[in-house]
Amino acid sequence: MLRISRLTDYGTLVLAYLPDKGSTLLSAAEVSAATGINLPTVSKLLKLLTKGKLISSARGAQGGYQLARAAAEISAAEIIDVLEGPVSITECSAEDSHCDYESVCSVGGAWQRINVAIRRALEDVNLSDLQRTKAPVPNFKFAGTPISVEHKG
Repeated sequence: MLRISRLTDYGTLVLAYLPDKGSTLLSAAEVSAATGINLPTVSKLLKLLTKGKLISSARGAQGGYQLARAAAEISAAEIIDVLEGPVSITECSAEDSHCDYESVCSVGGAWQRINVAIRRALEDVNLSDLQRTKAPVPNFKFAGTPISVEHKG
C-alpha cells in the first residue's frame, strides 16, 4: 500500500496551521496547542520544514514560524520531498536506482510512468487545496471503472 508516514501527515497539519509569510509569527508551543500534536514532534517538524525552506523562522522573544511563501505556492510534492524524500514507488523509480534486475526487467518502465503520474498529481495539489476542509472529493477511474471516494465526516 502506498501511504505517507504519520510524520508527513502531522507535518501537513502543521503547515496548514501556519500563517502566510508576512503574517504574525507563531511559536512551536502555539502550533502544538492548536494542532494537538505534542511539542517535541512539532519542534522536529518545524526544524525539518525550515531546513526544507517551506517555512521561515525568527529567533527571539517575538520570534516564531510562518510559511516561507503563500500556501498556494507550496505543493504536496514539495511537502513529501522535504519530509520523506522524493516519491519513488519502486527501486527503479528512484534517481539513484540500485536494482540488480533493471537491465532485464520488463515492467520497470511501467512503474516509472506510474511514479511520474503520481508525482504530477502531487504537484497539482497545493497547501491551499489541503487546507480546504470542504473540498470536493475527486472521482477517478481504476482499470476503466469509475471509482467514487466517499468523504466520512
